[in-house]
Amino acid sequence: MVQSGSKLHEVALKKLKSRGVKLEEIAELVYDLQKPYLSDITMEICLENVQAVLRKREVQNAVLTGIELDVLAEEGKLSSPLQEIIEEDESLYGIDEILALSIVNVYGSIGFTNYGFLDKTKPKLIKRLDDHTQSNQTHTFLDDIVGAIAAAAASRLAHGNPGMSKIMK
Repeated sequence: MVQSGSKLHEVALKKLKSRGVKLEEIAELVYDLQKPYLSDITMEICLENVQAVLRKREVQNAVLTGIELDVLAEEGKLSSPLQEIIEEDESLYGIDEILALSIVNVYGSIGFTNYGFLDKTKPKLIKRLDDHTQSNQTHTFLDDIVGAIAAAAASRLAHGNPGMSKIMK
């Protein structure tokens, strides 16, 4: 049975919260990405854009899929060698990034560069989720999903403000 958009949205938000992710923390990442380009940016605007990204069904599906795989790995319920690959967040396993890119894809190419930057630098919330020594939780997918949500929200914000580009002036 196909879930309604609002039900899927509600479940995705609950899953993020249950994994210790606050939307305000994602909005902080958006703020940091866009502050150099938008002088009047606020945390409220960033949060609105994060919430808009999370209303997209593709994003909700990615959130639910990634978190489910992380949880199954924590519980040791995946078959070997996938269990060990996800549990250890093996560096040559790129499916977590591919799933995240499905989120970034929703808002165009600028999201790719934002995502790449966040994935490489791992600031704030992403660093906390990626740090395997601080928790008994597996976040192989979630750290990338959070980065992708932030990148998509920053891209959405940039697309909504084309006048900030020197070319458009």
